[in-house]
Order: sequence, then C-alpha cells, then structure tokens
Amino acid sequence: MGVTKILYKNTNLSYYDEGKGNTLVFLHGFLENSNMWNYYLDYFSQKYRVIAIDLLGHGESGCIGYVHTMEDMADAVFAIISSLNLKKVTLIGHSMGGYVSLAFGELYPDYVKKIVLVSSSTRADSAERKINRDRALDVIKKNSDLFVTMAINNTFLEDAKITHAKEVEQHLETALKISKQGILAAVEGMKSRNDREILLHFAPYPIKMIIGRLDPVLSLNEVTKEIENTETELIVINSGHLPQIEAKEELLEALKTSLK
Repeated sequence: MGVTKILYKNTNLSYYDEGKGNTLVFLHGFLENSNMWNYYLDYFSQKYRVIAIDLLGHGESGCIGYVHTMEDMADAVFAIISSLNLKKVTLIGHSMGGYVSLAFGELYPDYVKKIVLVSSSTRADSAERKINRDRALDVIKKNSDLFVTMAINNTFLEDAKITHAKEVEQHLETALKISKQGILAAVEGMKSRNDREILLHFAPYPIKMIIGRLDPVLSLNEVTKEIENTETELIVINSGHLPQIEAKEELLEALKTSLK
C-alpha cells in the first residue's frame, strides 16, 4: 500500500488510500499509527475504498501545536477527506481514534455515514482520569520512553503479552518512535476533550460500538451504562484494549457486522 502526504498547516499529513467503493476511514489510537489497521485494510479494500490516517503527531504526520485537541485532529482528517472530494464516509476509530471520530461527527455531520467505535467511549475523562493524565504528562516530560513502555505494558492483558509477544514488541517499537511533543499534545487533547454522549441519542447517523470483554482501559460495565436507552448496537468480543492484536479475527467479524 502506498502512502500519500498532503501539506497541512506547515506540516505533513500521511495516509493510505486503497480500493474502490463506499469509503471507510480508519483512525488509530494513542501511541499507534495507521499500520495498526493493515490486516483490515487488506480485507476491506477488496470491497470498499479504505483510507487509514496517521493522526497528528503520530506515524508520519507532524505536530501543529503543543496541544492536539480532538477537534484539531478531526479538522486534519477533514482536510484529507476534502482533498479527495469525498462526500460520505464511515469512520472506524480505535480508542483515541474513536474520540476523533466523534469530534468529526459533531463538526462535519453531513460527511458521516456511520461511526464505529472500537475500544472507545463518547464520555469525557472523569476527574480521576484527568488526574492520571496530569501524572502521565509529568512522566512524559521527564522520560517519554519510560512512559511509553509503561503505557504499552499496562494496555495489554498478561496472556496477550505471552501469546502475541512479537506483535506487542512491534507495537512498542512503533510507539517509541513517536516524538515527545506528539505524545504530550495527544494526552493534553484527550484530557480536555468534550463529552459527546449526546450523540448516542441525537446523531443523524448510526453509532456502533465494539468493546473487549476484558478491556483494562475501558470497562464493559461503563460502556453498557453509557448506551442505556439508546439505539446503539454493542458488540462484545473476547479481548483487551487492542483487539487488532489480541483478537484479530474476532474484530474482523465484528467490523463486518457493524458495516452491514
């Protein structure tokens, strides 16, 4: 798959673009890049046009500031979609990519066909989570490699670290290549993000959710409460926070179901 770059606010935005048909836009999570979706891009590009974007400060996309709000990231996604003259897209966002998808859905609702959240939430950070983000920012400023190593270690289930040792190691290597500014800007942006739970009730497009039963970052119980009294479809799979590594095939089936 070829990578394309466009100039945006004096930096590069990097993305993959393959296939023909209705467009799926894949947005990765924190400390990841668009390669996280490669397995799914190969599959879905046979039937859809698939675009996978390196979000601001991640992969080969540069930084535009010391804080990358979810709206900043959504605007960057829109810049790519506009440059390709796309009218309606389905957004598939993992974790932070889900927050960006929701920000995009709020800012550019006319461009959204559907949003699929993977290991993500519509809710803003709790007060406790914001305190943890502030602690993380302190660690990153002192030693970003230490933070990244700890963060990746805490994201995976113990079983997955053994069963998928090679993929976990590759994931860590990818994360360690992200600049300190990119990491800080994303954490600041996630900490200050708006609550968008209202979209589950009033969005003019469907929102689907896929969550790992054993996710150590986002509890199934919380997500179940979040979607009460809404039309939101929830698919629960046997994985932790990173089903792209921990439950590759199960996530593929869940995505196929969500796209129907």
